[in-house]
Amino acid sequence: MDPRTPCLIGIAQRTIREQPGPEPLDLWEEVARAAAADARLPVERLDSIQIVYTDSWQYDSPVGRLAERLGAAPRHRAYSKVGGTAPQLLIGAAAAGIAAGEFDSALVVGAEALATRRAYRLAGEHAPWSHPADPKPPYGWERPPHPAELAHGLFLPVHTYAIMETARRAALGMSIEEEMRDRGRIMAPMTEVAAANPYAWRRVVRTSEELVAGNRFVGWPYTRNTVAVLEVDQAAAVVLASSRLADRLGVPAEGRVYLRGWAYGEDTWEVAARPALGASQAIPRIAEVAFERAGLGLGDMDAIDLYSCFAIALRQACDAIGLDPLGRRGLTVTGGLPYAGGPASDYVLHSTATMAGLLRAQSGHGLVTGVGMHMTKHTYAVWSSEPGGRLGSAAPVFVAKGVPIAGAYEGAAVVAGYTVAHGRDGGAERGILVVDLPGGSRAHAVVEDAELLADAKSRELVGQTVRLTSDGKVNVAAW
Repeated sequence: MDPRTPCLIGIAQRTIREQPGPEPLDLWEEVARAAAADARLPVERLDSIQIVYTDSWQYDSPVGRLAERLGAAPRHRAYSKVGGTAPQLLIGAAAAGIAAGEFDSALVVGAEALATRRAYRLAGEHAPWSHPADPKPPYGWERPPHPAELAHGLFLPVHTYAIMETARRAALGMSIEEEMRDRGRIMAPMTEVAAANPYAWRRVVRTSEELVAGNRFVGWPYTRNTVAVLEVDQAAAVVLASSRLADRLGVPAEGRVYLRGWAYGEDTWEVAARPALGASQAIPRIAEVAFERAGLGLGDMDAIDLYSCFAIALRQACDAIGLDPLGRRGLTVTGGLPYAGGPASDYVLHSTATMAGLLRAQSGHGLVTGVGMHMTKHTYAVWSSEPGGRLGSAAPVFVAKGVPIAGAYEGAAVVAGYTVAHGRDGGAERGILVVDLPGGSRAHAVVEDAELLADAKSRELVGQTVRLTSDGKVNVAAW
């Protein structure tokens, strides 16, 4: 084996339930030290420190503050942008740097303390955390929402993902009730996995009926119990090293896990731009390349963790790679974002750490996927207890081309996908539509009439012809 072959040798996770809990910097330090101890590596010897973007707090120098806490002087430092693919992109960069001989060890760490932020907010207090950035930097997304999306209030994932869900439902000819029952069947087994995971945020087994009934809608047709839970206090870290360093540290063979191959690609950034709202063009190609690089196939995977912020993320992945969502391997080793916890951009660090622990214990191969933004960015990573394959890089293996998006529009249009936004009181507030226009472009529209909102929830609206009026910025739909 090449002595520069990268391997994952340290893992750590932490979940804090007592409120208020520690700030992200404290959590970074705790899991960083724990992962380094697991790797038998003194923290001050870390060559690279990489941190996943935290939504909880904007520090003046995130990597610098953590390095200072650890007494480390890493020559390679990185702080990611926002998105659920960020952990794998950092891991991939760490592995590539090690394989190229640029450094011998790397820490990738992430933490959120959004539950603590909420506790302070409810108490009418500001979080008393250290080293705030001044001035506060811009939000860490790679590109902001499309102006037409912003004009129509379409920027929250609970609404964009729900629109894709209704489009897929209609394309398959499923009724509203059939989709909800099927969603419950897919996600109920995830609650069992979460209940057995000591780091899960929600450790309660739920039946399929409990998941889709008896709790309020958020972005219809999604109920609160079937969407990612963001307000958590969780942290995770992994340490990667060259095989040469792992040998020097005395890490046994069974303590090493290898990134056999991975790939990154993109669907369109705007949901409305997708040629098929309910399906991914990118995932089949990304998965194919990841498996090809790993020298393995889906059938070789002993364990799987699909990114699961919303059911459509699971369904698009299963559709694309031919995976039975009710198969023996299940869809998650953590319990997924709605139950194990969805700490903003950080979840894939948790799923990777959990997968690594599983492969250490039983050997074999595992698939971990990530999703960023509105089903835009995708990572597929194949991990194994056996070295082999070829890493690949972060260069996208596929970038989808979208259909044009119009702004203001008046006239007839056909609903391609939709959702009904609900407030915290459970009441319907407004509808948000993506509509097909004559000539092949798309537009957005809102629905304000209460009777129309009730109608939209009572039957399939996809395929309905509606009439749009506009004030030059916002389109309003009626039928």
